[in-house]
Amino acid sequence: MVSADEHLAQVREEEALVAEVERTREELRADARERLGVTGSAEGMPSLRTVIALPGVAMYPLFALGVLSIVDSFQAYAFSVLTPEISRALGVGKGAIAGVIALKTLAVSLAPLPVAALAQRRARRALLSIISAFLWSAVAISTGFVTLIWGLLLVLVLDGFTTGSVEVLHRPLLMDSYPPQGRVRVLSAYQGFNAFGNVLAPLLVALLSTQLGFTWRGVFVVLGLISMVGAVLSLRLRDPGFGRWDTDQIRAAVHERRAEDDEDEARFGTVHPDEVALGFFEIVRRLMLIPTVRRLLIGQAVLGILLIPFQTFLFFFLDERWGLGPGPRGLFFAFLAAINIVALVAFGRRGESLFRRDPGRVLDLSAVLLAAAVVLICIAGLVPNLVAVWLLFGAASGLLAVLTPAFAVTVLSIIPANMRPHAAALLGIFLGGVGGLIGALFLSGIDRRFGIGGSMVSLLVPGLIGAAILRSAKGLVQPDLDRMIDEVLEDEEIRAINASGGRLPMLACRGIDFSYGQLQVLFDCNLTVDDGEMVALLGTNGAGKSTLLKVISGIGLPTAGSVRFRGTDITFLDAERRLRLGITQIPGGRAVFGPMTVIDNLRAFGTTVRRDRAALDASIDRCFDAFPRLAERRNQLASTLSGGEQQMLGLSKALILKPRLLLIDELSLGLAPVIVGQLLDMVRQINADGTAVVLVEQSVNIALGLADHAYFMEKGEVRFDGRSTDLLARDDLLRAVFLEGAGARNR
Repeated sequence: MVSADEHLAQVREEEALVAEVERTREELRADARERLGVTGSAEGMPSLRTVIALPGVAMYPLFALGVLSIVDSFQAYAFSVLTPEISRALGVGKGAIAGVIALKTLAVSLAPLPVAALAQRRARRALLSIISAFLWSAVAISTGFVTLIWGLLLVLVLDGFTTGSVEVLHRPLLMDSYPPQGRVRVLSAYQGFNAFGNVLAPLLVALLSTQLGFTWRGVFVVLGLISMVGAVLSLRLRDPGFGRWDTDQIRAAVHERRAEDDEDEARFGTVHPDEVALGFFEIVRRLMLIPTVRRLLIGQAVLGILLIPFQTFLFFFLDERWGLGPGPRGLFFAFLAAINIVALVAFGRRGESLFRRDPGRVLDLSAVLLAAAVVLICIAGLVPNLVAVWLLFGAASGLLAVLTPAFAVTVLSIIPANMRPHAAALLGIFLGGVGGLIGALFLSGIDRRFGIGGSMVSLLVPGLIGAAILRSAKGLVQPDLDRMIDEVLEDEEIRAINASGGRLPMLACRGIDFSYGQLQVLFDCNLTVDDGEMVALLGTNGAGKSTLLKVISGIGLPTAGSVRFRGTDITFLDAERRLRLGITQIPGGRAVFGPMTVIDNLRAFGTTVRRDRAALDASIDRCFDAFPRLAERRNQLASTLSGGEQQMLGLSKALILKPRLLLIDELSLGLAPVIVGQLLDMVRQINADGTAVVLVEQSVNIALGLADHAYFMEKGEVRFDGRSTDLLARDDLLRAVFLEGAGARNR
């Protein structure tokens, strides 16, 4: 039998491997940043031509997706330019048109969610992009046949659902198709294609409606057919896979350090990757915990209040204030788009330089440009000269155009590659779905009271607020980039340790921080549990013991740190999926379903992981053998049981589930000693059967009577980690309230 000292020595050896993972992370972080294009200096920045000439890189993905971006803009901009004619033909007002556009924007925002779910496990973004292109082309043609506002609403919403895939697919696909050294310029070039589409679409509208005499219906049919041609040109698109130029490069740094071969790399731990791969909502929840993402989502909502209604009301402004018809309006927006192209070309290299120094500087520049843009818009809404209006709106449009690639490269660079479609979807939802709808209501009220010119001036408010939010996010980017790098480095180092035969602890919590809102309750907590080990987690009231168990079981998500099970990161895995991995928690005083009978509680425990009725019945019989009092009360409501009986019922969960790791919170609280003794005997038996146990207790006598390995927490920090007998000697930790019970044990 292994002694307590030998067992703890083994645990320390496993913790040393975890420390090695942390050393690897610290040593390789700077190198990983450089591989991601963040060098701290603009010197040595390669030209875009040099980047595209690298092996495995080609111009075609940018060209194909750029063409799709061009033809995708046809429907939106044709509708925008022809809005007054459509409004008059269908007999609807500006408010109704703005509402329809807002609903389309909402559809565009929501559509990426299912598309992101389709793309999260398999890299098929190219295929989905091609399918979407053909679908939106068909919908664009259908726009020419609507006769009622409800038909227009249906067509625009369908168009929103089909074109919404652009947000979630194109930019993430470009991020994986091109190295980090050229991504700002690639994304700017892609946005330049989009701007060119905005030049081409209004010109085509002007040509078709003014020179060739097409009605607005005919314009949509012709543009839809051209869009079909663009979709055909994209048929050779292929998905390069997730993280080809970033995540894979970070992993390569680990292998170069360890000089491992490919054969070793193929083996990975004892938990299959599919068991811990995050699902859709787990990914969304994970993204919402990233400070930069949270801040920029708020910024996107504020920008939506500005941008979405502005694009709509600008057409009415030109129509009502300056009397411009479809042809002149088309030329006006072609002029704006041409200015956008110039601005994007200028921003590409400048943005790349800033990104190389510090990605946060990209947001800093964006804040300045946004503030300048809204000031120019306000002036343009007031000046009495049409030439000045063109110039002011042109300058503002150019400044606003660079925000899209700036946002995209910042957000998509600080998250794992497979989560980029989800991040793009969230950005779209907050821009159009949240900000767009609020903005439509906001500007409609301003227009009714102060006129179309007042609407333009009022955009100063959300613009300046958005600029302040962007500026405040500057300092968040670099830490979040490092956090993403650390996760990849740790995963790959653990993969390498497993492949080389190293043995990691079953559970390793490292650097855990946790907050309830603004109140932080855990601070850099570390905890290690080995296979079959019994660990006592002690501490004062409010020390954070129960909260740490919640983080381990998945009920709470940490704000920093990681939870690894058999070396695999499960930090953001849902609680129910951790249950399937073998992690079970028995919460203190809340371990049963009160309105259900004893037998129904036991069946509920069993059906969470198994459906074999015979095996479940056998496990229930085992529980009744262990706790005869439960057998006597099998048809009694759990809420009517005594406290000890409820704890017996809660502990039966472990007998049924047979977990690998059992977390018990305050098993003895408020119970009579004889009942506590029965429960502790069962805990010993569960542990003897191979289940590792973490026992949270305030009673030192009980906890240290069970476990040889103990942790002590105080004020959210782990103050002690070692042998239980050594803890008894720490008078600075175990105050008199604890020592009273512990002394009885040693007499």
